[in-house]
Amino acid sequence: MRIALSAGSVASLLVVGVLIAVLAVTWLMVRRLQAAQRRSAAETERARTWAEDQAAQLRAELDRREERLSEELRRLRAQEEELAERSAEVERARREAAELVERRARALERAAGLTAGQARAELVRAAESEARREAAVTVREIERAAKEEGEQRARGIVAGAIQRLAAEQTAETAVSVFRLPNEEMKGRIIGREGRNIRTFEAVTGVNLIIDDTPASVQLSCFDPVRRETARLTLEQLVEDGRIHPVRIEHVHERSREEVERRCVRAGEDALLAVRLAGMHPELVRTLGTLRYRASYGQNVLGHLVESAHLAGMMAAELGVDPEPVRRAALLHDIGKAMTHEVEGSHAAIGAEFARRYGETEDVVHAIAAHHGEVEPKTVEAVLTQAADACSGGRPGARKESLELYVRRLERLEEIARAHDGVAKVYAMQAGREVRVMVRPEVVDDLGAQVIAREVARQVAQELTYPGQIRVTVVRESRVTEVAR
Repeated sequence: MRIALSAGSVASLLVVGVLIAVLAVTWLMVRRLQAAQRRSAAETERARTWAEDQAAQLRAELDRREERLSEELRRLRAQEEELAERSAEVERARREAAELVERRARALERAAGLTAGQARAELVRAAESEARREAAVTVREIERAAKEEGEQRARGIVAGAIQRLAAEQTAETAVSVFRLPNEEMKGRIIGREGRNIRTFEAVTGVNLIIDDTPASVQLSCFDPVRRETARLTLEQLVEDGRIHPVRIEHVHERSREEVERRCVRAGEDALLAVRLAGMHPELVRTLGTLRYRASYGQNVLGHLVESAHLAGMMAAELGVDPEPVRRAALLHDIGKAMTHEVEGSHAAIGAEFARRYGETEDVVHAIAAHHGEVEPKTVEAVLTQAADACSGGRPGARKESLELYVRRLERLEEIARAHDGVAKVYAMQAGREVRVMVRPEVVDDLGAQVIAREVARQVAQELTYPGQIRVTVVRESRVTEVAR
């Protein structure tokens, strides 16, 4: 019984102790919570005070800005009123000026006996005449400045390139003369009942002309490659002495292959001469065929090699990479090798041919633009044009038929004679210069300048010619400005 009571007392004491501990922990937590609430209230108060201070500062700043904006608005309104007053004054002045101009116009009409339309037309004519004179003066000054600045350097570049180049020129025609060892060979070439000559013409595509000329026959064909193949065939037949239809076909086939090899070799020699490499074999072969073609008596392949040298030297003088310039100049007339096979100008055909076989766009553009059919937009194109003109336009390089020559000279004189005030016109130096004599009582110095420029413009538009044509206008035994 005593032991059981002691156990119950201990349990009661434990319960009381736990309750006391719980109450103590609860009291401590309440105290901490109250302290945290007091700190939070203090922080909240400080934050509220800071926010109120900031709001007060912002309100003060807004008040100041509003005051400044109000002042600016008042100033702008004052300026607007001032501008309105000035606009009204300007409008009144404009109306007064219009009325004054109208009164003066009526007074002038009454005094001069002209209507407003007639007076306006007279003013337009006077203004046009004055504008022409001013334009002529301006053009003359611009040309003089350009000549002073660039003529010496351009002349040095072109003349230096031409003087440094020495090239052979070969005149080709549509007929080749072949010398025979004796007169008896003519009969062997003709054959029994003409079978040899018929076979020769059918196989080669070349006309064989046998006449009374001693110990010679003529080969006639528009295609120089075909004519050269036929010449080589006839040469081998004459050397061998055996001439019959089967032999003619066999020798012609070998000659065709030989001419093909010569064309490739000529193209390779041209590349070597101008220090170029990396060109497509088809371009090289086609380039070599131009050794048998001529333009106005000038060998085309020789012209291309000469143009490439000229263009390369001019490019070097200008500080431009000479290789693409030489490449464009060497290929600029390659279209002449196939003009009879493809429709279009040789410049367009050559440009498309070069593009097909991997040439760059700069080279293709220079080929297409070398005759002005396409506007030149690169240095390569401009230098190709210049080299082409230098090679083809120098004296002795090319020749024309007499009929075309006379017709061109007549047209040059007609163009110049069509202008008012022209007394005499002379085409001189094989059409390289047009000398225009004007009447001094009709044409003054500025008018002579205008005539020179108009003649030069018409010649450039209507006529095709290598190089430049010099237009000289003479008035009262003095030479006025020259145009080209």
